[in-house]
Amino acid sequence: MIYLSGAKNDAIADDLAAGTIGLLNTPKNGYNLDGVAVWAMDNGCYTSTYPGDEKYLALLERLADHRDRCLFVAAPDVVGDGAATLAVLQPMASHIRALGWPVALVGQDGMENMTVPWDDVDWLFVGGSTEWKLGEGAETLIRQAQTHGKRIHVGRVNSHVRFKHFRALGCDSADGTFVAFAPDINVPKVRRWIADHTHPLLWAYAH
Repeated sequence: MIYLSGAKNDAIADDLAAGTIGLLNTPKNGYNLDGVAVWAMDNGCYTSTYPGDEKYLALLERLADHRDRCLFVAAPDVVGDGAATLAVLQPMASHIRALGWPVALVGQDGMENMTVPWDDVDWLFVGGSTEWKLGEGAETLIRQAQTHGKRIHVGRVNSHVRFKHFRALGCDSADGTFVAFAPDINVPKVRRWIADHTHPLLWAYAH
């Protein structure tokens, strides 16, 4: 499982160039993607910085030269609300895909009990409340997505325990801002997370 850093700094420059750590971009951050081997685009809805549909699509057009290194582009979502997120999925998912980008549906609370149009998306981006993300609801939605052949990304993964939990569920990537703080200490920790191939589930810590 690859780790996508939500922060870009000199401490991970070699990792970004090699693709051993990726970068999670957002409209607000607007990172320079030169020298970044693997990246993905979040929409900014979680931090209330989504620029609106027209500006989001215009940004993707400007980033077209970096498209072949992008894992996914997150379609707009409504934080904590699975039904509302599905209601706004279209037409933006179609517009993003028409520009040649892989589309990620951001999973939100309760979506595991809803009819998800899996054919409209390429990835599941596990968002939602922390309680839902770490519970059976998100795990059920992950299994549903995997059954439909979708790849899985998980947001807000800022601990080794959480990283191992989602890797054990077969997720493909995760992001966090862990290396934004004390990078000289935390970047080596993230490298160890990636190198550690033990797979205990979080349930082992919760029960």
